[in-house]
Amino acid sequence: MPCSRARTLATTTTLTAALLLAPTPVWADDDPSKPPGGTSTTSPPPEVDSNSPGLKLADGATLAPAKVLDIKSVVEDLGGEERREDTNTDVKFALQAEVLFPKDSAKLNPEADARIEAIADEAKAQKATDVRVFGFTDNLGSYAHGKKLSKDRAEAVHDRLASFLGPQVTYSVRGYSEDYPIADNGSEEGRKKNRRVEVSFPRGT
Repeated sequence: MPCSRARTLATTTTLTAALLLAPTPVWADDDPSKPPGGTSTTSPPPEVDSNSPGLKLADGATLAPAKVLDIKSVVEDLGGEERREDTNTDVKFALQAEVLFPKDSAKLNPEADARIEAIADEAKAQKATDVRVFGFTDNLGSYAHGKKLSKDRAEAVHDRLASFLGPQVTYSVRGYSEDYPIADNGSEEGRKKNRRVEVSFPRGT
């Protein structure tokens, strides 16, 4: 009986060792992942039938003209007093009214000259001949009062710009009151951003 047990134990030990020493089988993935960060493949490209109806334009149809997507770059100073937007076609500056005018006034501050002159320099660099000057207010007070104030402020900025740019430039000057807000009028911070004058012109080619 002891010998039988010893033989059984020896056999079990031998089988266990054989299993432990046997190489572990490796199964290939049915759909191996692509290399990290890459989309390249070594397989040949699929064949394309150039005569396929799905690849042809219908009779009389033409391809749409190529279109360049508009990319916008926005830069705002730390105080939010001045904001510049650049797109493929235009340059736009937005100046908060507080840095240009006293409260509820359309008379320019002495400090406004430097900011307006800097915009004029950029307009010259872009060889702008058409300049838009638009005024905006917040939603406090009547719409009619905001309309007049925003227009008067736009006119004041226009007059100063014209003194820097000369007579060869054509202007569009408008006041929009509280229309077209760029921030929430529910807070003073938002209203401050909405009280502004925007100067824009096409980019030079």
